Amino acid sequence: MLTVLFATRNGARTLPGVLAAYCRLEPPVGGWKLVVVDNASTDDTGKIVNSFRDRLPLQYLYEATPGKNTALNTGVGHIEGDIAVLTDDDVFPRPHWLARIRKAADDQPGYSIFGGTVLPHWEVQPPEWITGCVPAGPVFTLTSQSATEGPTSPESIYGPNMAVRAEIFRAGFRFDPSIGPMGANYAMGSETEFVLRLARLGHLAWHVADAEVEHFIRDFQLTRAWILSRAVRFGRGHYRMTRAEQRSNISTWQGVPRHLFKQMLVQTALMVKGAASFDEKSVFRARWALNVVRGQIIEARNLHLHARGY
Repeated sequence: MLTVLFATRNGARTLPGVLAAYCRLEPPVGGWKLVVVDNASTDDTGKIVNSFRDRLPLQYLYEATPGKNTALNTGVGHIEGDIAVLTDDDVFPRPHWLARIRKAADDQPGYSIFGGTVLPHWEVQPPEWITGCVPAGPVFTLTSQSATEGPTSPESIYGPNMAVRAEIFRAGFRFDPSIGPMGANYAMGSETEFVLRLARLGHLAWHVADAEVEHFIRDFQLTRAWILSRAVRFGRGHYRMTRAEQRSNISTWQGVPRHLFKQMLVQTALMVKGAASFDEKSVFRARWALNVVRGQIIEARNLHLHARGY
């Protein structure tokens, strides 16, 4: 059977529609269950989830310690069956979602990690500049439109629509609680860090093109301010997940690789060039890249201070 697992914190806005979509799922061969971990919500999350008990094979859990990965780790102990499907509380599954994941897992025994297609569920229609110059993957967690069925890189597996063989969790693997959503400021990469860790041990990833979900994108997430703040979080997570690959003799200043400061100068120059030619898209792309570098610098500094005991 499959176990679907997601964590939620103050998800009252999206949970009614999301859980209603679960009620319309085609049951996969072998059956399924849904584990929802309430991560210290202060709204009606618990009441909403429990109102679906008579319509879904549902298990509700509560985790008081803040942090998405902490909550997911609480849910891991309640996984049943051979496949664990990970998603979020603002993701609407399409009817054949679990049946498609079940088939892919059965047809591809040599693969341990599976990622489906994540489509947008816009609250409001996005302006043209969003679709024209905002990277949909890191900003909105949407899969590339060019992705096709077959082997894929672990970086292309996104948290709203991924699955792993349950034996991985039974072997003791858990999510890193120091990364991922945790308050307003955090390093992105909750599930990505987990998948990359598995990939380094030889686990292979497969893209299930017809296992589709829709990720709810709120109106405020279409603002420049929110998108640029997302760039900082993305940069922090990127640095955290790649720092082990950096050369040991790399030149640093107060724990920050010096090449990051050079990258800041490059992106600043591109911003100035774009502004001089009144090219707003070029200016925004440079601002995004600049904020990604800023995030890397912030995370490098944080890790340096932590290592020194501050």
